[in-house]
Amino acid sequence: MALTKKQTKQLRALANQLKPMVFVGKNDVTDTVVKQASETLDKHELVKLAVQDGSGLTAKEAAGNMAGQLGAEVVQTIGNRFVLYRRSKRKDVEHIKLVRE
Repeated sequence: MALTKKQTKQLRALANQLKPMVFVGKNDVTDTVVKQASETLDKHELVKLAVQDGSGLTAKEAAGNMAGQLGAEVVQTIGNRFVLYRRSKRKDVEHIKLVRE
């Protein structure tokens, strides 16, 4: 599911106040990082991640890699941080209501 421009704008606004919850370290995108990001996405749907110094990846590379493995959408990339969105299948999560065009 590709996000529309309006939806991306909405998610970027929501992501502004988020702190990074998952960090890509010097070992780059490991199974552990992907698992942690997946669990966090299941709970929150919108997650900010950060690429730490020492990683061989740029935030854009890490975002593309993680989004592909997680079935998530890259909402934005700024500096060493990036934001991913994936709708949660959990019933106990408050879902983000995306705008429709």
